[in-house]
Amino acid sequence: MTRTTILVADDHPLFRQALTLAVMQVRPDADIVEAGSLDRAVQAVRDAGGLALILLDLNMPGAIGYSGVALLHAEAPDVPILVISGADRATAYAQVARFGAVGFVGKDAPLEQIEDAIAAALSGERMVPDTAPEDDMAARVATLTPAQLRVLLGVLAGRLNKQIAHDLGIAEATVKVHMTALLRKLDVGNRTQAAVAARALGLEVTG
Repeated sequence: MTRTTILVADDHPLFRQALTLAVMQVRPDADIVEAGSLDRAVQAVRDAGGLALILLDLNMPGAIGYSGVALLHAEAPDVPILVISGADRATAYAQVARFGAVGFVGKDAPLEQIEDAIAAALSGERMVPDTAPEDDMAARVATLTPAQLRVLLGVLAGRLNKQIAHDLGIAEATVKVHMTALLRKLDVGNRTQAAVAARALGLEVTG
């Protein structure tokens, strides 16, 4: 029988420890995997068996704004993501939902509230508003594959195709394939329009 695995992704070791203690209060039988950067979190998602929940900080090395939520959701669309962040709740609460998170809790929340949110996420409860039907671009971003999202983030960073290829360790021709696909999915005509759409969705907002 596959054990339940919970990923704790935060770049602060002490806060990861606090979250681990919170998880143990809710699911003492769970296997807990820790990650201190977005890349490590992605690898953990790929390697973990029986992954049941991702606890995610927004502001980690490798993440730009809400890109961590979008990328991990693309890697594991069926695994709930609970964002636990110091970002402004008034802004982030609705934004994280647009990219696939089921809930948002501030880092300054009492431990009991964090434990309650963990329990709710594990039970399948959604604690953030559903993406509005008219929010079509957010829905399109949610259809991007992890590779396509990484290419889009490269575009946002102002990188050329050959630079993105070097960054991701893939061929430039592969970058062009991903670019064509993501332009089609976002229903935009060029990389500039794709960048504008992504910025409008907060992918460059830090927090």
